[in-house]
Amino acid sequence: MALTIGVDVGGTKVAAGVVDDRGTILEKVRRPTPSTNPKETAEVIAEVVDLLKGKFEEVSAVGLGTAGFVDETRSTVLFAPNLAWRDEPIKEKVESRVGLPVVVENDGNATAWGEAKYGAGRGEDFIVLVALGTGIGGGIIINGQLYRGQFGIGAEMGHFRVVPDGRRCGCGNRGCWEQYASGNALVHEARDLARVAPAMAGRLLELGDGRPEGISGPEVTQAAREGDKAALECFRTVAHWAGQGLADLSAILDPGAFIIGGGLSDAGDLLLDPIRASFEDALTGRGHRPLADIRIAELGSAAGIVGAADLARVRPREDAVV
Repeated sequence: MALTIGVDVGGTKVAAGVVDDRGTILEKVRRPTPSTNPKETAEVIAEVVDLLKGKFEEVSAVGLGTAGFVDETRSTVLFAPNLAWRDEPIKEKVESRVGLPVVVENDGNATAWGEAKYGAGRGEDFIVLVALGTGIGGGIIINGQLYRGQFGIGAEMGHFRVVPDGRRCGCGNRGCWEQYASGNALVHEARDLARVAPAMAGRLLELGDGRPEGISGPEVTQAAREGDKAALECFRTVAHWAGQGLADLSAILDPGAFIIGGGLSDAGDLLLDPIRASFEDALTGRGHRPLADIRIAELGSAAGIVGAADLARVRPREDAVV
């Protein structure tokens, strides 16, 4: 049984697990991310790897899935909007600490790989993973191959711009898709509604301790599941933008299936039904072409760990879903 460690490095947490060759996580640990300090972030990653390696001596490699632009050699994070990494040689730093081979991968790519091999994308030739979390991550699998682009930084779909001069984004641009169709966008809609129409948003304010700033994603989802009209309106707004974006991606990529992951996907059909409606309404040539299936990811928050761990087993440019 080949064991590797997958590490999911986000802006708020570092989650790591020992994964076998069936995609099963045998042990998992989690630590806060010191996101403003690159040196401390590398130390936290090394700490969790050492902890897991100490429990499973047969671990052979480490895969790091991290938000941001990862170069084509899968060793350096060129830019990470939510981490203080700029041209960060994270592979070298972690390898020198843990004494194991390390592969660095974009977290959206790692999640897409995990879902393609062990989750909702099994059996599909061409999938696009869209992770609706704090922002929007993505990954593309074509004919069983992970698409990275010429320079290793492809599939950053959260940053194609949908509103000229729109909301400011952490990437430095304005109007990016993730500003309108992500978990943060859902919270933005709910808080804005609570400020301008507090009578309508009574349940949201109640769950947010009476303050618009107290409303977060779980509160919006809870209210929507209760049938609250304001919360459902927020979901419809975000789902509209999400479906529009998927339609644009279909015009370019024409995948067989979209896999919707990320924290926002926990809402299930509350999100999926209006996304499908918006997608079909915006799709170019609608009525004269097959529709891509749109489904919820199966692995949940484990997908990034599982995918990163599995990618650590294969050499760059030779990976394929089998």
